[in-house]
Amino acid sequence: MKSATLLAAALIAVSAEAATVTTLIGTGMPGYSQTQVNNPYGMTIGPDGALYWCDLDNQRVRRMDLATRRVTDVAGNGQKGYKGDGGPATEASLSAPHELVFDAKGDLYFAERDNNVIRRVDMKTGVISTAAGTGMAGYSGDGGPAVKAQLRQPHSVIRDRDGNLLICDLANHRIRKLHLDTGMIETFGGTGAGMPTPEGSPLAGTPLNGPRTMVLTPGGDLFLALREGNAILRLDAKTKTWHRVAGTGESGYSGDGGPALNAKFGGSLARLAGPKGMTLGPNNALIVADTESHAIRSIDLTSGVITTIAGTGVLGDGPEPDPLQCKLNRPHSVLFAGGVLYVGDSEAHRIRILK
Repeated sequence: MKSATLLAAALIAVSAEAATVTTLIGTGMPGYSQTQVNNPYGMTIGPDGALYWCDLDNQRVRRMDLATRRVTDVAGNGQKGYKGDGGPATEASLSAPHELVFDAKGDLYFAERDNNVIRRVDMKTGVISTAAGTGMAGYSGDGGPAVKAQLRQPHSVIRDRDGNLLICDLANHRIRKLHLDTGMIETFGGTGAGMPTPEGSPLAGTPLNGPRTMVLTPGGDLFLALREGNAILRLDAKTKTWHRVAGTGESGYSGDGGPALNAKFGGSLARLAGPKGMTLGPNNALIVADTESHAIRSIDLTSGVITTIAGTGVLGDGPEPDPLQCKLNRPHSVLFAGGVLYVGDSEAHRIRILK
């Protein structure tokens, strides 16, 4: 598993050398500075080529110019709360920003778990507003304006092929769809019941157990990680049916080198354990942040085989540069972009890169 060949296949190595891991930002201690982060979560690359991330315990969304490494704030004043709509995003109060995405116009949307809302930053004016949710946890509003609807612990937000936003409304066990052209919201998937998803079941009327994060393929298939369900599903774009691609539904850390369908996610802890971050990698790979296993794992979508590509399965912080010797601490996010795999090593308070 440590061979250069396997690492190259799992990542993007362009030579015979093994991949290496280094720290992009972070000192190992929580903080707020040009060199520090505090529990980094979701990441994305903006239209400007910069790295944007949710700096959860700093209650901010931040940006790094990857050429200069200069870090600036995009949203949040560092105070936990729900204030500031209609004014500068950097003066607004946020509460647990989790994941983020840009729309087709270049404006930024992010999910705030503890405010139960989706916020929007107009990237031309810098003004922040609420795009979905009322600030009160609940489930309501389907078929009406998203700003009057209730969400419960939204975690993830992505853009679909039609330009709409899909939202992991985790504690409602649903995926909601926000139509950006009309501002209306509806349920896309899930019934509200945290129950297993039968193999081959249709999108409509089928339960989802803790939908945590999503990835959309160029062909339109949707991969969905289930936190409570300890599994990864694929929604077939043509048949609109659900299919399990990884995870047995039981928590654990096993299965490397074999079928991902037989693998376990979530380590040995009984708490909310399942996979919590995903990205499409090279060579038809789906890369997964197995948070409670303190590992980054790669699923070859052609063969179905799963391997660990970073982390040891034991909580820690390094050492670098060997990815398979580098201990991680509850990584929540992964992002493959520009030939680099970014890892939000959350409680090590680092963003690491593998290349």
